[in-house]
This record gives sequence, structure tokens and C-alpha cells, in this order.
Amino acid sequence: MNDVVIVGGGQSGLSAARALNHHGIRPIVLESGAEPTGSWADYYDSLTVFSPAQYSGMPGQDFPGEPENYPHRDEVVAYLRRYAETVDADIRTATTVTAVESTSEGFVVRTATGEDIPAAGVIAATGSFGNPHRPQLPGQDSFTGRVLHVADYRNPKPYQGESVVVVGGGNSGVQVAHELAEHADVTLATHAPVNFLPQRRDGRDVHHWLVESGFDQLPPHWLIHYLGGPLVMDTGDYRAAIDSGRLHRRDLFTAFDGDRVVWADGEREHVDTVLFATGYRPDLGYLEPLATLQNGMPLHTGGLSMTHPGLAYVGLEFQRSFASNTLRGAHHDAEYVAEALAAHVHDAPTAVGVR
Repeated sequence: MNDVVIVGGGQSGLSAARALNHHGIRPIVLESGAEPTGSWADYYDSLTVFSPAQYSGMPGQDFPGEPENYPHRDEVVAYLRRYAETVDADIRTATTVTAVESTSEGFVVRTATGEDIPAAGVIAATGSFGNPHRPQLPGQDSFTGRVLHVADYRNPKPYQGESVVVVGGGNSGVQVAHELAEHADVTLATHAPVNFLPQRRDGRDVHHWLVESGFDQLPPHWLIHYLGGPLVMDTGDYRAAIDSGRLHRRDLFTAFDGDRVVWADGEREHVDTVLFATGYRPDLGYLEPLATLQNGMPLHTGGLSMTHPGLAYVGLEFQRSFASNTLRGAHHDAEYVAEALAAHVHDAPTAVGVR
């Protein structure tokens, strides 16, 4: 019987492992990728972090480089690679978890290679990149163009000269649409006008104000009421592109029709590619045997399972705060659930003497 198995070796899984170390637990971390860097290496080529380096580090290791620099995707991969070396854990890469089942003594974690790993506690830290949300609109199955998700997007080269519709008014949708507009005829389709948040206020990055004001740690119900919808961090370029007409924004189309989309006003427009930037859902299919998911969403309070003592989550969007699933914020949730799991493990008779 192992104390705790963490499923997922990205920023959330590594934060959880470090938090468990403080309670005398050396966990097993199972990461499906080749390195303990989570999904970062699979994001689009131009991705930069929305928070500057001084607000992008994790406990015990500052993010290197100029404090005001916004780290590139590859810099984050290198950072997590180094961070993993500082964590006392049995990290097993190229290990995909297929199922977690309950037993009389706790859990058994099953992998694609046929290994069964018993554990008193399990932390699900697989994030959401592996489960992109792909809406289904009328006529979509017969659309003759390409329908992709931003999870499939890498760079603008394959879309040169095309007519492209990017669906979604969040950070990824606006960033990708803005980049594509240099190479293609791009329309940004959203349910409502884009809600921009200036990246800098009074000479400081907005994350300074988020941290200093305590907004970063507001409970989720306050956030949902306050935000009302997704916010897009803007240095000024994105709003300017829409205001100038270089990037078109229209209300979301209502249907597909052959090689066209049907806009709300009835206009039909030829489109080569529709790129959904419609977010992700928790990637937790391996928990299905526990019957702890409701419509794919975990039943939890602050990251602690409502159905299975000893089961916890890290890296869920708005799990406990605005910063829950970010580089700078995942550790707050990790420390919270690690304390609860440590108490659970220490009280479990089957775990006594195995550390």
C-alpha cells in the first residue's frame, strides 16, 4: 500500500507532490507524457504566459529571467523540468492511468501497461488539456471545410490565405485570431463583445493588483458574480485590431451549410476552417469507475471529493480561487488538499509503517 498516487505530472501534480513532502509523504507521480511538464509542450508555438516571470514561479523556485518578462511556452517547459528535480517523488513518465477503483483499503490505480498500484490516497491532477470542449452546431457533420479545436493549433502556416472563423472570446481565442489575421482572413465569432482587461495599470502588470488586492484568492462564487464572462488580458494590440477592423468580430454563427457558415443575420459565408477556442473540461475519464463525476465534472468541495475520502483534485478551474489552475496559484490548492490527505493517510491503518 502506497500513501498517495498523483495522476498528472504538470504544474498541479508537482505542486501537490511538494506539498505532500512537507507532511512526510513521498508520493508516486504518474505522467502520461515523456517529461513531468504536463501539457505545456503541446500548446501552440507562440503561446506566452499571461503573468510576468515575477508572478509565474512556484514555491521554492522563482521563475528565471527578467521579472517583467512574459515567459514563452518553451521557457515554462524548461522551468517545470527543473522544478521536478527538486521534488521528492517517484515520478514515472510515459505512464497513462486508465482507471482508478476503490478497494476496502483505499484505491487501486490501473495503468495502460497493466500495472496496478494500490494507494491510500489519490490526487487527480490531470488538468483539462486532454479534454477539449468541441461544440456541435447544426450542419456541422456535413461541413466540407475543417473543424478544429485550438488544442490542434500550432502556428498560422497551414492557414495561409484561408477564410478562418475562430469561435471563442477568451484569451486563447483572441490570441490565436490575432496571430492568424496576419496570414488569413479571420473573423472572431463570440456570444458577446470581448471583455478586455488591460495588462498594465499605472505602470504595473495587472497581476500586481490581483495579488495585492486579494482578488487572486476570492472564492469562486464571488468570481463568477464579478466577472460575468471570460476576461482577455490585453496589452492594447487585441482591442486595437478589432477597433480598426483588421480583426473582425461577429456574433456567433447559427449553423453550418456545406462549405459555408450561416450568420445570425442570415448571411451565408464561405469558410475554409472553423477553429473552436471553446475551452476545456476536466480530463478525468479514468475516475469513471468511482462514479464520482457528474456530467464529467467532479463532485468536490475545494478539491476534496464529496464521495470518496482520500480522493482529491488539484488544477481545476476556479477550484478555490481565480488563480487555482495557474502556475502561480496551483500551490495554494495543493497545500490545502495535501494537509487533508496527509491526515487521512496517517489515520489509515493500512498505511502505517509503509513510509
